[in-house]
Amino acid sequence: MPTIRRLPETLVNRIAAGEVVERPAAALKELIENAVDAGSTRIAVRLGEGGLSLVEVTDDGCGMSPAEMELALERHATSKLPESLVGEDGAIELVATLGFRGEALPSIASVARLTLESRPIGADQGWRRVVDHGALAEEGPAALPPGTRVRVERLFAKVPARRKFLRSARSEYAACLDVVRRLAMARPDVGFVLEHDGRRVLSVQGGEGLEPRVAQLIARELADNAVAIGLEREGMHLGGVAGLPTYNRGVADHQYLFVNGRPVKDRLLAGAVRGAYADMLARDRHAVLALFLTIPPGEVDVNVHPAKTEVRFRDPVGVRGFIVSGLREALAGGDRRTTQAPAQAAMDRWVREGDQAETAPALRSIFTGRDWSAPRLRVSEAGQAWKGYEGEVMAAPSGRAEQAAPLEEGAEHFPLGVARGQVANTYIVAEAADGLVIVDQHAAHERLVLERLRAAGAGDGVAASQALLMPEVVELAEPDCDRLEAQVEQFAAFGLTLERFGPSAMLVRAMPAALAQGDPHALLQDLADDLAQNGAALLLEERIEHVLATMACRGSVRAGRTLSVAEMNALLREMERTPRSGQCNHGRPTWVKLAHGDIEKLFGRK
Repeated sequence: MPTIRRLPETLVNRIAAGEVVERPAAALKELIENAVDAGSTRIAVRLGEGGLSLVEVTDDGCGMSPAEMELALERHATSKLPESLVGEDGAIELVATLGFRGEALPSIASVARLTLESRPIGADQGWRRVVDHGALAEEGPAALPPGTRVRVERLFAKVPARRKFLRSARSEYAACLDVVRRLAMARPDVGFVLEHDGRRVLSVQGGEGLEPRVAQLIARELADNAVAIGLEREGMHLGGVAGLPTYNRGVADHQYLFVNGRPVKDRLLAGAVRGAYADMLARDRHAVLALFLTIPPGEVDVNVHPAKTEVRFRDPVGVRGFIVSGLREALAGGDRRTTQAPAQAAMDRWVREGDQAETAPALRSIFTGRDWSAPRLRVSEAGQAWKGYEGEVMAAPSGRAEQAAPLEEGAEHFPLGVARGQVANTYIVAEAADGLVIVDQHAAHERLVLERLRAAGAGDGVAASQALLMPEVVELAEPDCDRLEAQVEQFAAFGLTLERFGPSAMLVRAMPAALAQGDPHALLQDLADDLAQNGAALLLEERIEHVLATMACRGSVRAGRTLSVAEMNALLREMERTPRSGQCNHGRPTWVKLAHGDIEKLFGRK
């Protein structure tokens, strides 16, 4: 029988390094987190060959004494846990720093040549300690200002099996740049400088506001195409910046998520973002945003991944719902814009202090203030004007009104102007007080129909249900049935009525009206899978939203249909009072504006 024995300390460190230090970017992340936890106000990073030959982090933090440096290179030695908490059962849950494991430095030192230099504030000189792949190489005095400098060289030089799995210098550099960006967003009070092969590629000053720092690190145009988020509920706070749906990307690399100041890549949070943008983005497009979730430390477990990039929430359903509602509320307030926002002078004319009664936020006009065309209409009622014209269009699709319906005085100051014609039977051309507005009639009406359908079921908060003539039995695995049974009441609010029918079957008595023709078995299986993966029963709601969006697309005015001037004006007026009318259900803009100055430039008048 094999003998059980203790592994050598160097081998233990290398095993630990396999979890913590998988590439240069992982080592860089640990070093910057240590610098932030040391109270630094400025952090400088130097890279060589994407981090393959050099990773160096210099800070102006509190520094370490020679004895503390020696201890810092031992496993599970850390200053992040207060002495009063060491030994307590809930110590990890109360950690407020980025690091706390005490594994980073010894793990890095076991697979690279690590040079650690530090000088405490008030000390006459610094100290230098060099560890080469787990073995102490040299130590002695060092000349440096107060703070700490850590240099990592020859990463995995003596572990060829690991080094051959590293990617090209360009790919490793991209990963390192992403790490610096995320940590710089998390701490706008700290200045960051990044140099790669002697070239400065990033520099941000400390003391900036959150929104300017995010826009500077993601894209400068984000400042003009995003809304600020600020929501609090039951001890949780959600802040950050969310891009307008019309400002999107083809990949999700520009979604930055933070929990208690810690950059994370969490599936639950990413799923919440997709749910919030579900009816505003195409499936192959992704939102651009930076979300900062602050939650009581006892409600989140950060000790679930060696690299601390994943977290686990005590109430994942509540967290996801909080994020979805917070994003939707912020986007509803900023949906008067597309990627080409109207001029501020025109916006000032639109905002009027009026006597309009306050409506629910979800149904409020996108243009705050007086609603010029119908001041007391709700969104669900706003379609009545348009519905009257739908019949006329169906009766005479190729006709055009000889004379537009009379407009009230001051109509030229409507936010989207007055319709003047139609181009290619697809685009409505309207004249506003400050420019020319062009509207995609299909994209615009698609959003209007969706909001009308959604508002029709918003009265009592319970979705319409369609009872099945013969209840259907759906056979599933017993664990799936247990998950579905625990959410029966929540499903009922969406119009889905379920009962347990034996150990491995569910009885479907009613389906949501919007899914009356759907497949109950496929629906329940998707719900069970979603519950198993996310622990949140939001897939049904998102599925209904998708069906409503499909219905809206098929029931909207198609491109190529001739409209009368009265019909065009009715469409414009409804857009002015409908939430999220700045983009269609797929994230494309529904209208753009050419200001008078832009038109004059086209003709060389400016």
